[in-house]
Amino acid sequence: MDFAETSRVKELRRELEAFMDERVYPAEPVYHRQLAEGDRNVLPPIMEELKVEARARGLWNLFLPDSERGAGLTNLEYAPLAEIMGRSLLMASEACNCSAPDTGNMEILHLFGTDEQQQRWLRPLLDGEIRSAFCMTEPAVASSDATNIRTAIVREGDEYVINGRKWWSTGTADPRCELLIVMGVTDPDNDRHRRQSMVIVPRSTPGVEVVRDLPMLGFHDQHGHGEVVFEDVRVPVNNVLGEQGAGFAIAQARLGPGRIHHCMRVIGAAERALEMMAERALQRTAFGGPLADKSLIQSYVAESRIELEQARLLVLKAAWMMDTVGNREARTEIAAIKVAAARTASSVIDRAIQIFGGAGIGDDTQLPLAFAYARHLRIADGPDEVHLRTVARQEFRRAQERLDARGAEVSPAGARA
Repeated sequence: MDFAETSRVKELRRELEAFMDERVYPAEPVYHRQLAEGDRNVLPPIMEELKVEARARGLWNLFLPDSERGAGLTNLEYAPLAEIMGRSLLMASEACNCSAPDTGNMEILHLFGTDEQQQRWLRPLLDGEIRSAFCMTEPAVASSDATNIRTAIVREGDEYVINGRKWWSTGTADPRCELLIVMGVTDPDNDRHRRQSMVIVPRSTPGVEVVRDLPMLGFHDQHGHGEVVFEDVRVPVNNVLGEQGAGFAIAQARLGPGRIHHCMRVIGAAERALEMMAERALQRTAFGGPLADKSLIQSYVAESRIELEQARLLVLKAAWMMDTVGNREARTEIAAIKVAAARTASSVIDRAIQIFGGAGIGDDTQLPLAFAYARHLRIADGPDEVHLRTVARQEFRRAQERLDARGAEVSPAGARA
């Protein structure tokens, strides 16, 4: 495994770090002030300025491996750039047109969309003219198992009729959201992994109602996390993505790279929290000396550094495997990083909050928001328990192969017979 950055990535890193230092970090207080003074779901004017600047600097659509439409980077090349953008969770990815759920939606439109779908929806998404939402999770079922999904997509002639309820559909409160990608059941009698399809639904289609914008641990995202009702929503059958019955496979194709993006962003947020933690410990005095002299604080800082380095290396390994052997072969590593990165970031940010004391739980720093993001990531894109199950099943498969090779048996108690 070679994680050395290519010359292209080094160039982009330098440009991105300069953009963060010169424009993004100084704009953070402006962003929050403008958001508080206006409509919370409308993009603050400062973001439009940053988007123009990012595009001019060549920091646009960095996530997309297609060199004609994006930066043409591999997963491994994009990973360190996603980490840098994660240092300013609300702003950097949005400025560079690399925000979820648009990134995942653009990827599946790029991979599975028809020429017509790409021209109608992918082009304006790549240009940052519109935003989109991904409607998969449902309140009535355990959506961690996507085969539970109940939203009905029934074909009637040349149309699909959609009925169901979704929630945590990120992006639906943003007035720029014009596109919903909806996953539902088209073939209820088919194999459990061939029952679902993904259908493109324009946001303005009659029967689509955003019931409410859900707060995440008390924070309302600018783009919103909507609960959405679909009541007799009609769209043409040519709005299906890929083919009918391919929804589950498309979801897996979408979520794999997306998890790399999420994991590196949250590591970036935690890295910034560690820097803040160390600086705070040097600046604050208690019980006769700097906090940095206290052994417990030193442990907080040291453990955070060790954990972050471990998590980062695991994510880079997963990205390298996705590039070299494909998402399917890397599924165990992808599952592992989803658990490790979110847990690590939660621990590191929690320590930073502790060292900041009262300032750590107010809104004078980004620590509460970063903690909420890290904590929600243990549920978003599949809860920890699902990913742990994936890793465990792979270990059991390997164990069974070793036993079979030795002709060994295992007793009910686990002792070799």
